[in-house]
Amino acid sequence: MKPRAIALSLISAILVTIPSFSKVAAVSAAPKDFDSEEKITMEVYRSSNPAVVTIRTATSTGSGSIISSEGLVITNEHVIRDAKNGSVRIINNEGKTYNGQVLTVDRKNDLALVRIASSDRFPSLPFADRESILVGQKVFAIGSPFGLSGTLTTGILSRVAQNGDLQTDARLNPGNSGGPLLNSRGEIIGVNKAILSPDGRSNTGIGFAISAPIAKEFITRSAAIMQPKAIASLPNLQTKTSPTIAPQIAAPDTTTRITERHQLGIILNPVNLTVYEVRPNSLASRMGLQRGDRLVGLNGTPLSNPKQIVDYLAQRPSVALLTVARNTGLTNYQIKF
Repeated sequence: MKPRAIALSLISAILVTIPSFSKVAAVSAAPKDFDSEEKITMEVYRSSNPAVVTIRTATSTGSGSIISSEGLVITNEHVIRDAKNGSVRIINNEGKTYNGQVLTVDRKNDLALVRIASSDRFPSLPFADRESILVGQKVFAIGSPFGLSGTLTTGILSRVAQNGDLQTDARLNPGNSGGPLLNSRGEIIGVNKAILSPDGRSNTGIGFAISAPIAKEFITRSAAIMQPKAIASLPNLQTKTSPTIAPQIAAPDTTTRITERHQLGIILNPVNLTVYEVRPNSLASRMGLQRGDRLVGLNGTPLSNPKQIVDYLAQRPSVALLTVARNTGLTNYQIKF
């Protein structure tokens, strides 16, 4: 008998005809006649579900976590990959639909940041510290498997891989992509991304998530390449431990180091330094940068990661020489700030 092949399948959303029951009744505080573990599960769901959203493009459905009160959402890159012009629809747990705009992506780690186009204030989820991500701890996954928003599954953290990926036995299915993997304090320990599946669709009981430290590094890198308005949506990534896990309305991170830094006004793929989007009326737009350009040099020094740009812009220079690869040619742009 030939062994059955098992393939690792990304949890991209599968369009199904099942209706999406997006309106979830409010869950009151856990009654006293439930045991302690049940009360924890109920409280994690009650406090966290309002900050979990469904994300839809024309071809897929996934999940996401709101991580700032201004409506910044973290999800998987593969969830928003087919978004036309970076535009998506975001649906909260009450069924309200918003427009969303992709801000930046990290294809290597399968992460993306999306901003909800609204002046509303949103409940948000905090990130866990690296030290509080431990094999054996109970974990909670909330998302929209098969379009069924507000679905909760539980399990344990089964393994932490050398590359930082988290493995869990919490049941994940297509549509859970981009949703949070939470600890018992309601903190994000990971962003759900994949399942181990014999048929490419259903879960065998092994799921994978990008760890919170990798997600936080991605958010920090993104601060250097987004417009000031987008930067104002970035959460304060210093986790504050609290005995309660009520939804947070986080204050924006407005530290002097970030807000005073020069901005190019581009959304950049941090893996290959390719321009994903050029903001209108930005410095990059006035320079003539285009989507698809690749940044290869700064002041005559080869560029290999966004941190080189971050560090240089933090010095508030008066000029810079940027080398850009477009098609088969190289062009030098002299920037005056």
